[in-house]
Amino acid sequence: MYINIDSAALIHTPFKHFSITEAIDSETQNQYLAWFEQNAPWRLVETDFYEQYEFSLLQRDFPEPIAQLASADTLNNLRQCVASLFNTTLSGRVDVTAHKLIPGQTIRIHNDFIPGEETHRVLIQLNRNWNDDFGGQLMLFSGPEPDQLSKIIPPQSGSIQGFAISPDSHHAVSTVHGGERFTIVYSFFSDTGSERKA
Repeated sequence: MYINIDSAALIHTPFKHFSITEAIDSETQNQYLAWFEQNAPWRLVETDFYEQYEFSLLQRDFPEPIAQLASADTLNNLRQCVASLFNTTLSGRVDVTAHKLIPGQTIRIHNDFIPGEETHRVLIQLNRNWNDDFGGQLMLFSGPEPDQLSKIIPPQSGSIQGFAISPDSHHAVSTVHGGERFTIVYSFFSDTGSERKA
């Protein structure tokens, strides 16, 4: 499987990010969703700023087409695309995790920044018939406070978002009120610790 972000345009405000709608066809989405809804090994994870279900796509062998989400070809292609788009150098390490939010769950404002750790992230959104009443919006902030909300991105199924992680990459997910919100999360790591010079 090739996750196509070739059409992505880098946006610099409030921090470097991109968003592509309708990036994955509906048939493929339905195949992923059926497995996530019926067979995925979800486990509840709770921290000080979120509660969600998740599991790693790298820790065991999964059936097709789920296995393709974390195949070597998929990860290499996506890593190269992210490195090119963000004009950076990335190591060969890529983590892949599936997340699920159900009604009542939320992810509060945070930036994910840990020195020496993840530097870029790509999100694939999957859900059924999502609408604004379901909540679960991806929110980007210009700072750590709620009144610094800069952008709201609906979790349209089949869409892809990505962003650079830094002390300024404040983001959150609003409370889910209906449906199940699935996200496949790709985490990338710097090879040099600095961006290439243009």
